[in-house]
Amino acid sequence: LQEMVEAVRVSKERVERLERVIEEFVPAWSLAPIVWALQTLRGVDLIVAVTFVTEVGDASRFESPRQLMGYLGRVPGERSTGETVRRGGITKAGNGRVRHMLVESAWTYRH
Repeated sequence: LQEMVEAVRVSKERVERLERVIEEFVPAWSLAPIVWALQTLRGVDLIVAVTFVTEVGDASRFESPRQLMGYLGRVPGERSTGETVRRGGITKAGNGRVRHMLVESAWTYRH
């Protein structure tokens, strides 16, 4: 049990160290204003904002929020034949890392 506790402690220290590196990097980054703007949204912390910006890049390339959500796989799937339309869960297409971070961010905001 002590080995597991030690492994958790080491992992936690590593995460904290990496977060400090990211915090030091962002102010000098050309995309820092976007990161800071994203952090004004509820539930979006530094890691979520940096992940979004690094993975998505220039979000202005999407003509609408719907296109961005489609890119991230956050839109319902559809299976249609003739006049029958069946909608399913999200498509999960696109960037899974950002999709996961956005879901976790929403949970943080909710609770």
